Amino acid sequence: MEFDWINAPADLGDLTPREVEETFEDPFSIRLLPELDDSSDARYFILGRAVSGKLLFTVFWTDGKRYRIIQSRIMTEAEAGFYERKNAELNN
Repeated sequence: MEFDWINAPADLGDLTPREVEETFEDPFSIRLLPELDDSSDARYFILGRAVSGKLLFTVFWTDGKRYRIIQSRIMTEAEAGFYERKNAELNN
């Protein structure tokens, strides 16, 4: 998995690029894909946990080889609840 951070429009604030990348390695991450016929400009979403324990919501674009982060932030309480519920369902 290759991340393209050059000219990425993301403002990560207090997050590091490594924390964002770790959410893609989270085996319990939840990836949400848009329902579009043409996925060439599609933006995807991932909810995942970094090694630090931070729960992140990230919007990204991919061509199947490279990933470009558009926005990443700490999950809201509702998003974190969704992430935890879905993981509990999958692990039962």
